[in-house]
Amino acid sequence: MSNIPFQIQNFEQYQQYYSQSVEDPEGFWADIASNFYWRKPWKKTLQWNFTEPDVKWFVGGKLNITENALDRHLAERGDQTAIIWEPNDPNDDAVHITYRQLHQRVCRFANVLKKYGVVKGDRVCIYLPMVPELAVAVLACARIGAVHSVVFGGFSAQSIADRINDAQCKVVVTSDGAYRGAKEIPMKAVVDDALVICPSVETVLVMSRTRTPVSMIKGRDRWLEQEEKYVTAECPAEEMDAEDMLFILYTSGSTGKPKGVVHTVGGYMVYASYTFANVFQYQPGEIHFCTADIGWITGHSYIVYGPLCCGATSVIFEGVPTYPDAGRLWDITDRHRINILYTAPTAIRSLMGFGLQYVEGKDLSSLTKLGSVGEPINEEAWHWFKTNIGKDKCPLVDTWWQTENGGIMISPLAGITPEKPSYATLPLPGVQPVLVDENGNEIEGNGVSGNLCIKFPWPGILRTTYGDHERCRQTYFSTYPGKYFTGDGCLRDEEGYYRITGRVDDVLNVSGHRIGTAEVENAINMHLGVVESAVVGYPHDIKGQGIYAYIITEEPLNDADLTRKDILATVSRIIGPIAKPDKIQFVAGLPKTRSGKIMRRILRKIAEGDTSNLGDTSTLLDPGVVDEIKAGAL
Repeated sequence: MSNIPFQIQNFEQYQQYYSQSVEDPEGFWADIASNFYWRKPWKKTLQWNFTEPDVKWFVGGKLNITENALDRHLAERGDQTAIIWEPNDPNDDAVHITYRQLHQRVCRFANVLKKYGVVKGDRVCIYLPMVPELAVAVLACARIGAVHSVVFGGFSAQSIADRINDAQCKVVVTSDGAYRGAKEIPMKAVVDDALVICPSVETVLVMSRTRTPVSMIKGRDRWLEQEEKYVTAECPAEEMDAEDMLFILYTSGSTGKPKGVVHTVGGYMVYASYTFANVFQYQPGEIHFCTADIGWITGHSYIVYGPLCCGATSVIFEGVPTYPDAGRLWDITDRHRINILYTAPTAIRSLMGFGLQYVEGKDLSSLTKLGSVGEPINEEAWHWFKTNIGKDKCPLVDTWWQTENGGIMISPLAGITPEKPSYATLPLPGVQPVLVDENGNEIEGNGVSGNLCIKFPWPGILRTTYGDHERCRQTYFSTYPGKYFTGDGCLRDEEGYYRITGRVDDVLNVSGHRIGTAEVENAINMHLGVVESAVVGYPHDIKGQGIYAYIITEEPLNDADLTRKDILATVSRIIGPIAKPDKIQFVAGLPKTRSGKIMRRILRKIAEGDTSNLGDTSTLLDPGVVDEIKAGAL
């Protein structure tokens, strides 16, 4: 797809395609899907109901996603770079892998999996650092029809065991260790601890990365490099049905047990590729750098499958944005002449806190587009990113979507549709958002807010939660019958632009007023000297719910009381006195998962004074933060 045929060229075309996608969704998606290589055409584009729920796209179609991501590019762009790998240590050389080399590596890896009995439908757990082998392993599973379950390289042994056992994985792919910033992580040792309670695992394939001494159990553990010597680089792709499982990806739920979101081959491929080409307006030859980890959905869709299906060059970065200093992302942009930079608001806010000296002297002129993903980006961070990194020349897409969606749902299309700070703006063609009130009634018109639902399926929608379809139904389809419930609150402004106001359970009801925590945080974060904040509700005698704010400041405070009053004045000015926090606790850090998500559940319990049962904090980036916050609670 040198010039991607389904790429939207201008705003009028967006409006035209959007109307078409609502009036004739099946015709719209059939046109897009026809640009891919299918072994057998589908018989029916869509059959669905949201009651059971039961959604099937491209029914009867046969394909293999790796033929679309690799094989079909070989003739035209076999020697083009598919992946640039930037290692953790900036003094190590980057690695460039062409489409032809990637194809061979994927086939070799697939043959190793086959040698150890992996067949179509088997589950393979992948627990690797951000190295090329992670992308290779994912594609090798897809090549032979095995279902991959990638577990982020920072999870604890217990979390890995839970995921392996839920999916009954047969093989685990891991490495001896991992480099992440200044840390060395003992990956294999963590897997060994997990496997004590995982009877389904027959084989562990170990890649060597850190040369850390590891225990290798006879009959179970194999060195990947050794195994690859004994297989060929030829492996025909398994024919898959469009609705066969492609991968399981675990996401935290409102209960403690993670749920395995299931995506299927055909619909996911079409949706990830379509959204990549359109949101980022990818042009041939551009270098796309998504800073996410492949362990999360963003990495699946916008490092591996979306870019490769569009014949793009995708960057995999092993390290962290602050190592060896806070200029690392700008160094990488300069060195590799990055065109598209897609990162998280958490990272942007963190780098803002280090100041502009790390941006100075870096040539960022290659950038053509910026993107933000993870949580809604606050206005200050939006402007900082746009002005200091994009030099006010690059469109900035603030993308809203979820693990369950497979790809971006509401977002500007870079340079094509309007952008507005802190707004995800408009839905992509094929996405039909609605706002509903507490009773599930649709809220019409503009200048309104409500709970965000989607009323019609799109190809990337989750099909089930692995091994527990009832949980899928209850979580996403039972709250508002006939609709997919996102769990997010949303505002639609006078122009019809959408702004995500945070999880619905993160909406506070203060004296009868609905206030989104994201809105309060946005206001607090605009105060001079505030690095980051997290806001939760707690029981309040008079107001019903009070607002408790945890705030990180740039400098140690000389006068905490005065700073509190200043922050309250800022919030009053931006939202109104009704939104002023009742309690402000200054903290050194916030409890975050390794993906940067704030664990509000923990903060809520501390705010309520219930510190006896905070649940498992071992998977947090820094579990010690919780004790500090408990000690200083108001």
